[in-house]
Amino acid sequence: METALNSLDPVFARDQMRIWATSQFYSGLVQLDSFMNVAPSVALNWEVLDSGKRYVFHLSKKVFFHPDPCFGTLKNRVVTSRDFVYSLRRLVDPAVASPGAWIFNDKIDGPKAFQAPNDSIFEIHLNQSFPPLLGMLSMPYCFVVPQEAVEYYGNDFRAHPVGTGPFIFEFWEEGIKLIGKKNPGYFEKDGNETMPFIDGFEVSFIENKQTAFLEFVQGKLDFFNGLEGSFKDELLTQKGELRAHYQGQFQLRKGPYLNTEYLGFMIDSSIDLKAPNYLTDKYLRKALCFAVNREEMMRYLRNDVGSPGNGGFIPRGLPGHQDIIGYAYNSDSARYYLSLSHYKGEEIPVYTNKNYLDLTVYVQRMWEQIGVKSRIEVNPGPFHREQVSKSQFLCFRASWLADYPDAENYLSLFYSPNFSPNGPDYTHYKSIAFDSLYQASMQTNNPAARVSLYKEMDELIMRDAPVLVLFYDQTLQLLSNRVKYLPTNAMNPLNLKNARLQKHTRK
Repeated sequence: METALNSLDPVFARDQMRIWATSQFYSGLVQLDSFMNVAPSVALNWEVLDSGKRYVFHLSKKVFFHPDPCFGTLKNRVVTSRDFVYSLRRLVDPAVASPGAWIFNDKIDGPKAFQAPNDSIFEIHLNQSFPPLLGMLSMPYCFVVPQEAVEYYGNDFRAHPVGTGPFIFEFWEEGIKLIGKKNPGYFEKDGNETMPFIDGFEVSFIENKQTAFLEFVQGKLDFFNGLEGSFKDELLTQKGELRAHYQGQFQLRKGPYLNTEYLGFMIDSSIDLKAPNYLTDKYLRKALCFAVNREEMMRYLRNDVGSPGNGGFIPRGLPGHQDIIGYAYNSDSARYYLSLSHYKGEEIPVYTNKNYLDLTVYVQRMWEQIGVKSRIEVNPGPFHREQVSKSQFLCFRASWLADYPDAENYLSLFYSPNFSPNGPDYTHYKSIAFDSLYQASMQTNNPAARVSLYKEMDELIMRDAPVLVLFYDQTLQLLSNRVKYLPTNAMNPLNLKNARLQKHTRK
């Protein structure tokens, strides 16, 4: 991992780094299979009742928390429905301040929505139907935690994970290394074989991604994820293929990725940014969107790993994506909308982190071609994400990784009750028409009807341009030759419980 980890508490698993880490130690009611379908986990099965407002989960009686001093003399503490009541009430507790609390915004009537009629039945009561809920419950935010551990470790619980996952916490030196060992009492099997199939894992935190790449090439790492400009040309041809001198040394794997990369514009004039907000002007935002040649950007800066973001905000791979509703490069349209705006040559600050500096510089140069000035501010990744979540930036680079495979996950960024800092509407976009369509989409259990409403919502977003879509991502993973099997899907999980190794070495 290229950025230091600061918590192993699942209610704070807001980014890929923390999602990958907590997923090794914890589990939830449900999970996603390799086709992104909702599948059983701690819950063996479930029912959706009362017109979609009541979910009843039947839990396995054979799932245990990891052995831990917090349980005293009890060697095997079984998971019960009361643990899920505690975990989800903790998630929505304002005192905890979980960034995932938004997922239950306007959906429940307080903590009483989570109920345990007995030890093996857990219920969620909604105010109204919300069809994506099952997929949402697969998120790490909803993983089950024992109350004993939270109370025993207090503020240090973030560094002492006690879950039900395939690996047991062994060691963590922040910014240096994280180690997990095989959980011999893990409840899942693959056929007759008990998972996981590896003895454990070790994560190295290497902030410089080029350094991490070199360590992978030297055989010190078995898994490397992502692409960066500092070594992309060394690794890939312009068509995104592995260069000849690396072929056979390790495995290259690419695939669809539910991740939209974008620039966000703060369009709420009431937010005090200590500077004039020129981006409340919709015509200026539209001009900025038309000004970027995304095909050229992808070819020269990403070696065609990913697709140009010429469509809506919903990424490729999800029902509801449309290729033709966005802002394909058109300098004439960019200049036309700029002429309609109130822009008078002011400098627009653009905030990013170092991993995306090349893309931000490219956008800056494209804007210069139509006469728009900008200033790039580079911040450390954690600080950048924190400020974005607090709506402290006028224009910011961001990405949205799917938490669950439903377009609602992307559209929730524009639903006004989700205004940051209490939700993911970082741009403070607000549209009565959009909110109405969003609410209507949550009232139908007809997938086709819901997708039709999703498309209308995405079209509204594009017309109002609170974001500039840069590209739709692809996964790019490097695996050592000793990795025999490591499943993945378009959500880019790290399924170490399924991983299998072989004794072959690199050529």
